[in-house]
Amino acid sequence: MEAVMNNVTIEKAKTSKIKDVDFDNLSFGSIFTDHMLVCDYKNGQWQAPKVVPYQPITLDPSSKIFHYGQSIFEGMKAYKDESGSVWLFRPLENFKRLNKSAKRMAMPELPESSFMDGLTALLQVDSDWIPQSAGSSLYIRPFMFASGNGFHASPADEYKFIIALAPSGSYFSGKVKVLIEKQYSRAANGGVGFAKTGGNYAGQFYPTRLAAEKGYQQVIWTDDNNHEFIEEAGAMNVFIRINDTLLTAPTNDRILDGITRKSILDIAEDEGIKTEIRKVSVKEVVEAAKNGSLKEMFGAGTAAVVSPISAFGYEGVDYDLPELEDSYAALLKKRITDIQYNRAEDKFGWRHEVV
Repeated sequence: MEAVMNNVTIEKAKTSKIKDVDFDNLSFGSIFTDHMLVCDYKNGQWQAPKVVPYQPITLDPSSKIFHYGQSIFEGMKAYKDESGSVWLFRPLENFKRLNKSAKRMAMPELPESSFMDGLTALLQVDSDWIPQSAGSSLYIRPFMFASGNGFHASPADEYKFIIALAPSGSYFSGKVKVLIEKQYSRAANGGVGFAKTGGNYAGQFYPTRLAAEKGYQQVIWTDDNNHEFIEEAGAMNVFIRINDTLLTAPTNDRILDGITRKSILDIAEDEGIKTEIRKVSVKEVVEAAKNGSLKEMFGAGTAAVVSPISAFGYEGVDYDLPELEDSYAALLKKRITDIQYNRAEDKFGWRHEVV
């Protein structure tokens, strides 16, 4: 049976899987809700979005996603507060970044109504799947890929946009030990590093595996030219605190314009924390570690919000970071998550209620 909500057609699943889910023991991104949003691009235009039962996708072997890698995605979360209201965090920033990625990958940009109305309808249908326990949330994965067929090396003529949902528990990986990379590069000038495209992440797996074999959990990426400047931490933006100043690299065509990154900078300013957006050299970080002025390093992204770094390795030497009682990382994470879960005032207007 089909229904229509905000111009979005809804086909309900005949049965629900929710009764089989242990919401007290949720891993990250491995259990999926009953429904997903699907929107197809064909004949030069986007079709109406539909909410359908979660199901496999059938593709022709010649679909261009398999051959030329036109694929982009986003990462978001929905939160349920104590009263049961559902909230998103800066969703239009995700929408804008999706289209920024689409443009760079020669893919059609998605209408805002398809994204926001489709996401709203999907969340309303699967609202029971949003966990309410502390730290839990509903992870949202919007993604788009080339579904058109053909072996010719050119952009596809058909695309598929999907939003899938995964209830996830509290994401806490503890502090991580990282290796500053001197050989491999995540992205290059003029490339697609700023786009959230699958190949960027596939290219990280091998250097990260090599780092893991040496006892590190993640890689700190440096510039592609001389590996002189700090750029990102794994799949996250990176922040460095030297004395009481918080530093982060400026975004460019190698660095993802992270939504959590932007939020941290705004909250830091509100807290009176001095910030500098500039190039940060590896040499400066090593010297700060040696003289004791390096206080913190942490990654920033949707999944963990803030991921503290306990130590970094460089040229065969490991440098430990101090344990701080009142860290910037803890303060900034609390400020963001209190806004996300509707526990505090949202003076920035970031919180978006799903109604």
